[in-house]
Amino acid sequence: MDVKITRNAAKVLLQELEKEENKDLKLRVLVTHKHGDHAHYGLDLDQPGEGDEVVSTDKGIDVIVAKDEPLLDGVKIDYLYGKEEGFMIFNPSQGNHGDH
Repeated sequence: MDVKITRNAAKVLLQELEKEENKDLKLRVLVTHKHGDHAHYGLDLDQPGEGDEVVSTDKGIDVIVAKDEPLLDGVKIDYLYGKEEGFMIFNPSQGNHGDH
């Protein structure tokens, strides 16, 4: 599994992960809804379970993903600033057919 995090996203995520109440948690990226080649992604703070894989990123953030979900392999997490500030999660390795 491969997970990429942009510099903008890492800055925001590290602020949250460094909070005392989150010290034992890792970032989880998940598929919240899928149909065909279209996926909706979400983020959460969690602890890895039996069906999970922990992926280390080049930003020093470990990410939990479900081992059996191919739409998570190659996912990219970005953070956009502007009028509608927030995370954008997509998977360019899946052909980018409407995943978000």
